[in-house]
Amino acid sequence: MSQQKELTHEDVQKIVGSYMNEEHVALVEKAYHFAEVAHHDQRRKSGEPYIIHPIQVAGILANLHMDPETVCAGYLHDIVEDTGATLDDIKELFGPTIAMIVDGDTKLGKIRYKSNKEQMAATHRKLLLAMSKDIRVMIVKLADRLHNMRTLNHLRPDKQRRISNETLEIYAPIADRLGISTIKWELEDLSLRYLNPQQYYRIVHLMNSRRDQRVDYIDDSIKLIKKAIADLNLGPNVEIYGRPKHIYSVYRKMVTQHKQFSQIYDLLAVRIVVDSIRDCYAALGAIHTNWKPMPGRFKDYIAMPKANGYQSLHTTIIGPEGRPLEVQIRTHKMHEIAEYGVAAHWAYKEGKTNGIRQNQDSQKLNVVKEILELRSESQGTDEFMQGIQSDIFTDKVYAFTPKGDVIEMPKGSGPLDMAYQIHTEVGNHTTGAKVNGRIVPLDYEIKNGDIVDILTSSSSAGPSRDWFDLVSTRRARNKIRQFFRAHNREENIEQGKQLLENELREAGYSPSELMTDEKCEEVAKEAHYNSSDDMFAALGFGDLAPVGIRNRFTADIRQQAESDRQQAAEKAVLEDHQTLEKPNERERQKQAKASSEGVVVEGVDNLLVRLSHCCSPIPGDAITGYITKGRGVSVHRDDCPNIKAARKNGERIVSVYWANPNGDKTNYNADLEVQGYNRNGLLNDVLRSVNNSTRFLNSVNGKVDHNKMVTISLTIGVRNLRQLQLIMDGLKNIPDVYVVKRIIR
Repeated sequence: MSQQKELTHEDVQKIVGSYMNEEHVALVEKAYHFAEVAHHDQRRKSGEPYIIHPIQVAGILANLHMDPETVCAGYLHDIVEDTGATLDDIKELFGPTIAMIVDGDTKLGKIRYKSNKEQMAATHRKLLLAMSKDIRVMIVKLADRLHNMRTLNHLRPDKQRRISNETLEIYAPIADRLGISTIKWELEDLSLRYLNPQQYYRIVHLMNSRRDQRVDYIDDSIKLIKKAIADLNLGPNVEIYGRPKHIYSVYRKMVTQHKQFSQIYDLLAVRIVVDSIRDCYAALGAIHTNWKPMPGRFKDYIAMPKANGYQSLHTTIIGPEGRPLEVQIRTHKMHEIAEYGVAAHWAYKEGKTNGIRQNQDSQKLNVVKEILELRSESQGTDEFMQGIQSDIFTDKVYAFTPKGDVIEMPKGSGPLDMAYQIHTEVGNHTTGAKVNGRIVPLDYEIKNGDIVDILTSSSSAGPSRDWFDLVSTRRARNKIRQFFRAHNREENIEQGKQLLENELREAGYSPSELMTDEKCEEVAKEAHYNSSDDMFAALGFGDLAPVGIRNRFTADIRQQAESDRQQAAEKAVLEDHQTLEKPNERERQKQAKASSEGVVVEGVDNLLVRLSHCCSPIPGDAITGYITKGRGVSVHRDDCPNIKAARKNGERIVSVYWANPNGDKTNYNADLEVQGYNRNGLLNDVLRSVNNSTRFLNSVNGKVDHNKMVTISLTIGVRNLRQLQLIMDGLKNIPDVYVVKRIIR
């Protein structure tokens, strides 16, 4: 849990005043006052004045020693989205650079999308592409997200989980790829707190339980290390200190490596910061001379830096008392890059910004290059975002070419992925691969440090469709698609036409009547293709679903059919009312049996009554009746979405009530959902609690997500709402259960 002090504007001014000149401090002050006026009547969910949020964002950026434009954008980042001020106002008052950063951080709120998911994907795409133009867009967004995560406790639990998931899947990986570890670690820890609170607080407790012992051990280790390197004359600037382990990294090792807390070695770590690379290796030699290194635990990120520019020596030794101890060794410059990443390149020094614009500094970042490539290769927003998550924000492996060049790829990549990473033509003409001098199959999974030699032939016929099953990166898959698109266009066009004709026939339509030249061009334009041939080629290749294009061709016919259906339904309502007014004897018998449901229809006797399965009302619930066609009255809970929709019309709604609010039978069905941490024995505890309160456990099933959170769905029989509430209260008291609620199917 973050315990960060809340900054005031005066605090931010002191920070920027410590490293900016007077002119730039005045610009930051101007941005604050503009934001204060724009947000003056707005409040956050917590009830605090909204201006507190921009102040904290600007403060985070100031603590990174960002340039004046970035700190100003921190104050102004929500102006366009949440106030009446426009981008032109910002451009006029603060210049085009600040306006561009603010625009990049503004959501696409004025465009209508079919779903929140589509809106979120489009916003992320805009943000990532803006980041590829100027990396400061993303640095501001990360600061914005960090403060939102620090104050997430003011939102509903469902929003907390959604935002935390988004943070863990998008923003923490971005911070990692940009090398801003100070933000990355806090985003991950805060996300874990809301996604898996049980494990979060368990790890916090375990780390705190022996904290004093660990501090003493680290202090003793530092004294011994200082003594070991004393003869090296590393200079007065050497720093040696203990490195805290972050909660999420402990959790991830416990989950991915199936380890217990006690088996994680690098809870204990010492960091040595020196002046030069030569001093790094000298210190390493002294460490290994005095203590035995653990096999397989040495990593040289100085000789082979990570993609985000991170450099350091990592080694784990059998330290004092025979306990494992991790030691990290780096220079002061490496430490600055490790903590602040790309933000260090934009740090404001000596009255000017140290950053270099897009063509020089930003292009050095692989992540920017990869985003630009994905933009050109992706067919739409969804594919772009899927590529971002599968190819860019995943764990990486590093392999060597025979010439010694390092190729970075997502974990799980094979030779074909590496071939297409090197160049499209290398991939298209691949015939095989050697790894460490040995021939390997094309489905081989490349490991860190492999030397991979891609075998090619100019006479190769090109990719096979089987290659789709052999590649793991979206980039390689897109390159293979492009090859088949270009080489089999005529075949794809014919195949696409045939697929559409078959789809129309199966749905009962005549292809010859619908697939006129005019209609084909009209539908192609609607589907955003330049011509009908382009649309049919995409259909034939598999980029488009035939059913979607069929629906575009038949939209007018189906709209008319829907209109006819509604007219028929209105007629049926009148017939229903007439039938209900004069029930025959057989219906009277059926309706008499239905009285066992315990529901009375106001003003009408002997109607067939049934409890709806979508919301499963029970005695004690507020209920409403709905006249169905030929099946009497369906009884719903008042909060059921189905009855809310029907209530807008009103013609089929009738008043109903419980004959006995305490219930006439003991097994009214109620649907529950239980959410919690998937520990051993949780399901048994849930079932035991239910069985202690009711004999009727009608169904149970569960599922576990990637965060080890379990959702258990139950259908139980109860007498009334009071009994159900007692059962729910009992479930809420079970350890590791976080949410118990009734659900509507």
